[in-house]
Amino acid sequence: MQSSIILTLLQLLFAVIAIVTAKYDPSKCEVCVTFLGKFRETLDALDSSIQSDPAKIDTELRKACKTTQPKDERFCWYIGATETSATGMTQTVTKPMSFRKPVDKICGDLYKKDSQICDLKYEKQIDLKTVNIKKMKVKELRKVLEQNGQECRGCTEKSEFVKKVEAIAREQGRTEL
Repeated sequence: MQSSIILTLLQLLFAVIAIVTAKYDPSKCEVCVTFLGKFRETLDALDSSIQSDPAKIDTELRKACKTTQPKDERFCWYIGATETSATGMTQTVTKPMSFRKPVDKICGDLYKKDSQICDLKYEKQIDLKTVNIKKMKVKELRKVLEQNGQECRGCTEKSEFVKKVEAIAREQGRTEL
């Protein structure tokens, strides 16, 4: 009885140690690094008085988060930059941005507070110039339509989705279908 309790406690101790010693890897935090990199470029184009003021950076961050794709929107939600966010960690981003701390270091700080931020990954883009559109699944065809801001209302057959995606492929420069 006592040995099983000690064994359980040791397992718990090792699990806690593994979690605490997990290292931050910027390459595994692609959404954070990419979004904040783009945001940094946006800030660089603005007046220098905005670049050094955390409150103004916060305002710009919230603006940037309103016009994002789904994974970026989820990142914004995690840091508290959306109206529906339950947390408020924007100062972890805005203050270091005001003194030009590197984006990967900011993401490392965010990772220490909430490791889920680095679990966000972008979906792979489908290259319409090389893929065989007719062999794609309907789910993939729908994803292509969504990525290009279109939808296929009333489409019930796969061939209807294929026609729409082929039209998008032609617009993007594919000549042979």
